[in-house]
Amino acid sequence: MRWLIRGFFRTLRLVLSPFMILGEKLSTPKGIERAPEAQQAVDEATKALSLYQFRTCPFCIKVRREMKRLSLNIPLCDALKDAVCRAELQQGGGEVKVPCLRISEADGSVRWLYESDDIIAYLRGRFAQ
Repeated sequence: MRWLIRGFFRTLRLVLSPFMILGEKLSTPKGIERAPEAQQAVDEATKALSLYQFRTCPFCIKVRREMKRLSLNIPLCDALKDAVCRAELQQGGGEVKVPCLRISEADGSVRWLYESDDIIAYLRGRFAQ
């Protein structure tokens, strides 16, 4: 019975994935505009961040929309398709759960921030004008 339920949800995910990606493309907001110097400073600050995500996860889409709205160039790691990213997420964060924002602090420590609402609150608090 378990394999039937898993099969159903995998099939559902395969059918809905293209629509989710299309919906993201059509509903992505325009990014905020900053002065070139300010955007360069933001780009430099985002080098210490990485977003571990799945392409069609609705919560990951929510975080990517906010990143676009804030004009953030945070590197994305697809933990579903990239085994290295998945292993980093498992080892560093403790579990394979997305979205997860990896934050490298100035003192060399690393924080792993889970939950889309927490990630969005962090990004807004740090980068919103």
